[in-house]
Amino acid sequence: MTDTMTQPAHPAAGEPVSLAAFDALAKGAPAPYWLHRGVCAAWGLDPMRVDMPLITVSENATFRLDVDGDPVGVVRVSQPGYVGGPEAISSEIAWLSALHELDEVNLILPVPTQRGAYAAVVKDTRGNTWACVSTRYVPGRVLEDLPDPASYYRVIGRWSALFHEHARRWTPPPGFTRFTWAIEDMVGPTCRWGRWEDAVTDPADTALLVRAQERAVALLADLDRDERGWGLIHADLRPSNILADGDRLTVIDFDDCGFGYYLYDYAAALSFVEHEPYAPAMARAWMAGYGEVAPLDSDDVRHASALSMLRRLTMLGWTTNHRPDALPPGLHAAQLPGTLDVARRFLASPTWLLD
Repeated sequence: MTDTMTQPAHPAAGEPVSLAAFDALAKGAPAPYWLHRGVCAAWGLDPMRVDMPLITVSENATFRLDVDGDPVGVVRVSQPGYVGGPEAISSEIAWLSALHELDEVNLILPVPTQRGAYAAVVKDTRGNTWACVSTRYVPGRVLEDLPDPASYYRVIGRWSALFHEHARRWTPPPGFTRFTWAIEDMVGPTCRWGRWEDAVTDPADTALLVRAQERAVALLADLDRDERGWGLIHADLRPSNILADGDRLTVIDFDDCGFGYYLYDYAAALSFVEHEPYAPAMARAWMAGYGEVAPLDSDDVRHASALSMLRRLTMLGWTTNHRPDALPPGLHAAQLPGTLDVARRFLASPTWLLD
């Protein structure tokens, strides 16, 4: 095995600490030396036997953990300040661990450090601290890499409903904290990711998307934050966060979990691909699977569809400050024209994906 000797990834002097520290790394590139050694120390691994190639950079930097050439885990390096600190990461792990009670659902398994905690703090060459979490390696392909993932989405809808049932009856431990996915977190001046307006240059296109946003918000006016409609959600059950190994599916990446409308998980499931020809089949399959556990009425369908429109705008904003290679080839560039198409269809029929 070769040691991971690369130039240290860190911001220039005076710049805030961010995932820009990994901008120079392409997919498959080895982790910076400080990260490689820090992870090995935290999890008790021999650094001479370990390689850590980059998987992707999105809300976090994710590296595969190989020992003697075999993949054994995945290491997630958290974006500083993104989830709210160590308490938020511990809360994520607490909910993920509790969800393992669901027998029919397959989930990633977090791996504790040598000290027993599930998160390790690793320092870069400038003394900046990075929170790292490791999970066991799961074989398979992410659904995002398949030409048409719709056939899997009845299961994903069903599992989403099981997550929501669990969230309603689960009592979080003391100190549990996660962020929210309210409308103001999706779009508008306080949105969590970039503003979709910054991705649009044509005034006519902006006007179209404004109309779609206003229509979606109006359709959500009667959606209450009550026990039935609001609670702890995965918030990112999109094709890139589900692995398929034959017929076996595994849900991964809980870093966006938080408190939101339960039906937002429907919207998240269609992220980036609402314009694709297979999207209606995905949407109908998700709804059918969800209904096996928790039947939905016409108001639920209306609310879910409006949330899907807002999610599409949210992810268009996401493209303004995320790497194109965080998505499959061509999908990043398809977001603006695809969003315009989605907006037109939504304005013509708000439940168009399910009609």
